[in-house]
Order: sequence, then structure tokens, then C-alpha cells
Amino acid sequence: MNKIDSIDITPYKVTGKINLAKRDTLEDLGTSDKDLKKSLEKIRENLGEFQNTLYAHGKYAVLICIQGMDTSGKDSLIREIFKDFNARGTVVHSFKVPTELELKHDYIWRHYIALPAKGKFGVFNRTHYENVLVTRVHPEYILSENIPGVHSVDDIDQNFWNKRFEQINDFERQISENGTIIFKFFLHLSKEEQRQRLLRRLHLREKHWKFSPADLKERKLWNKYLQCYEEAINNTSPAHAPWYIIPADNKKASRVIVTSILLEELKKYKDIKEPELDDKIKANLEDYIDQLEKEKE
Repeated sequence: MNKIDSIDITPYKVTGKINLAKRDTLEDLGTSDKDLKKSLEKIRENLGEFQNTLYAHGKYAVLICIQGMDTSGKDSLIREIFKDFNARGTVVHSFKVPTELELKHDYIWRHYIALPAKGKFGVFNRTHYENVLVTRVHPEYILSENIPGVHSVDDIDQNFWNKRFEQINDFERQISENGTIIFKFFLHLSKEEQRQRLLRRLHLREKHWKFSPADLKERKLWNKYLQCYEEAINNTSPAHAPWYIIPADNKKASRVIVTSILLEELKKYKDIKEPELDDKIKANLEDYIDQLEKEKE
């Protein structure tokens, strides 16, 4: 065993008020990239086995919400963590700017209809929290939602955002009480690391497609985004739907941390087991085996 086969996941879980400026963005777990890769492969395999059991059990769903600044590694994290999953048991949704149809419904509607069915893992790449993050940095976006009583950005006050936190908490409580296990990960990236990753996108031709001049405009709003993330996390981390703050400057370590959290927390659900055969089938197992064995003759 290497020294990161088991890590303490408690420091990453939000159980009280947090200050993002004081949280680490870099974690290497005290080991090499080679060991990080080996650990991820082992934990990922165990998580894949759990997924098969969850699918067979069919009474719970798992929702994994991933948020983070641009370049924080959301896409690559999803790709690497779920390599050993059966495709039929996993659904990934990447939420973009709301469509015309989506704007005709309340802001949670498009997320509700994308929830995973029981027995499946659902991954939200960007989530319902965009509605208290991007829209808070750019409150003019709210006007597209045609909300009664909201005629200009002047109508969008602190009470408006407090109400949204309540609505999000209500949404998550409802789905949790009906069998959805919720994980929320904030990939905590440093501003300097983002600068380096944006530069790589510009220097490497094969990564040019990932770059947009809008990335630089949003980067100028870094402190505002961090403030909005902090307030959102501090208002929406109950025991049934906790946030985890993941240092994201080292992608390999962040993947090991997220995968470890998922496996350790899901193992606590002792009732998630493969279903037993009914007594009638059990009583006739030898007969079924005999029938199939005779087909060889």
C-alpha cells in the first residue's frame, strides 16, 4: 500500500462558516504524481463496483454537483473519476446559458428534470448554484427570467438572494428525503493557477478551442465571484447536502480527494446491497444449473 490509500476527508467538508481566502488551494497529499495516479485507479475501481450495487439495489440515486472557477478542472475531473463506471448507470449534464424554453420555467426546473433516476449516478457540471453565482455577479441576467415584481436590477436586493438560498435548500431537502444522495464539490483554484492554465490554452494549439476572450473579462471579477461562492456555500451546506471544498491547483490530488470522499461517504449506506433472489428461484437453482449443463451434451 502507498501512503495515500486512506486519507482524512473531514477537513474538506463544510460544517460551519468558512472563509475561502483562508482555505488552501494546493494539496499534493504528500506524495508523487505516480502514487496519486495509482491511488485514483484503486479508489475509482471500488467506486465503480459500488455503482453496480447501487444500480441493482435501485432505491437510491446519487447526485454529484461540481462547481468552480473557469479552468478549475471540472471536465477532466469528471472524465478521470468515472472511467470505471458502467455508462448505463451514469448521466452527466453540463448546464449552459438557459434556453428560451428553460427561461419559461422557474430556474430550478431544468435541473429537476435532469436528476438521476434511482439506481444511477448523475453529475451536474455547473449546477443550480449558477443561479446565485453568475446571476449575482451579473444581476441583469435575472431580468430574462421574467419574475413578477422584478422590473430592474434595483429590485434585486439581499432579500432576493436569501430567498434563493432557501429555495435551493428546499429543493435539495426534498430530493434527499426521497432517496437522492447529494454531494457538492467546489474546486478551489488560486488566481495564479488560473492564469497559468489560461496561458497554456493560448500557447497550445490543441487547446485553443477552450479559450474565449470572455474568460479574461470574468477573471477581472475574481474577487466578486469568490465572495458569492463563499456566501452561497455558507448558506447551503446542511448535513444531508454538504459542500466539500477541494484544493484544485493540483488536479491529480483533487481527483483522489473527490473520489475518496464519494467512496467513504457512500460506504456508510449499509442498506445498499445487491438484492437477494426470491425463495422460489433459490430453491430451484440446482435445477436451472442442471438444465444449462445438459445443453453441452
